Amino acid sequence: MLTIRQVHFEGHGGPDVIRTGEAPVPEPGPGQVLIEVTAAGVNRPDCLQREGAYPPPPGESAIPGLEIAGRVVARGEGVSTPAEGDDVCALVGSGGYAEYALAHASLCLPVPKALGVVAAAGLPENYFTVFDNVLSRGKLAPGETFLVHGGSSGIGSTAIQLAKHFGARVIATAGSSAKCGFCKTLGADFAIDYKTQDFVEEVRKIAGKHGVDVVLDMVGGTYLQRNMSVMAAEGRIVQIGFLQSATVESFDMRPIMLRRLTLTGSTLRARSVQQKAEVAAALRERIWPLLDKGLVKPLIFATFPLEQARQAHEMMESSSHLGKILLVTGK
Repeated sequence: MLTIRQVHFEGHGGPDVIRTGEAPVPEPGPGQVLIEVTAAGVNRPDCLQREGAYPPPPGESAIPGLEIAGRVVARGEGVSTPAEGDDVCALVGSGGYAEYALAHASLCLPVPKALGVVAAAGLPENYFTVFDNVLSRGKLAPGETFLVHGGSSGIGSTAIQLAKHFGARVIATAGSSAKCGFCKTLGADFAIDYKTQDFVEEVRKIAGKHGVDVVLDMVGGTYLQRNMSVMAAEGRIVQIGFLQSATVESFDMRPIMLRRLTLTGSTLRARSVQQKAEVAAALRERIWPLLDKGLVKPLIFATFPLEQARQAHEMMESSSHLGKILLVTGK
């Protein structure tokens, strides 16, 4: 029986529970393709899964990894595209930290012409998330003011580029002067060091009486009230994570009524394949031409061999990175 290298967690806990082992090569089912993985993205949800706080949806592999890039080597029943031999990147429910992984054909996208296969592994999770939450759910429009927290992260760097490309004025927060400088190189009009500056005061100086139209927040906790305090009338706050806390003891809801605010958010992993396929189709139409031309791109900060997944998680949790962290298989 052919076996592959893959990463797994020996229980729940810190990066020390990460192990590398062997497993049989998976077989694609109906609607699926088998991808020989060149690289896989490392994301915050992988760390949460390791801690036991974000389990895979029912039916998904316990192997971590939400995005991959590589070559299609086998197809399941009913799959006409992509073809065997095609280089693709794909959003996966789990299983990306491995030499071979299964993906639904409808969630595969071609490797953009301006990118290599390794860099393409940094696309799916961030571009699905940002497109769906900022442009679709947040309805960011040209000329509006957009605030993104964690601007130097994979999500943040993607949000800055897309928001700027679609004509928004972009404000980013980040945790150092170097990270703020990085955000500006991506197109942020303003970057606020939240460790040395009060972002509420700084945003008010920038946005004036009008305020911020759309906020993309992955911090939660006390940021909820602070975000609401800088919003424009009809503003939209989109919540996609809770690095600080998922709960708030109390907050003043009056701004929601007085300014007619929308507080929304989403998760991606738990959605149906059909729902995610709709996002993939929209990305192919609206965003992939930009990637093909190199107008936007994933920013790759570091790559680690599969066997060094522990070091990759340690880097992710240190927040020392600017952009994406990837695992490479050597394939």
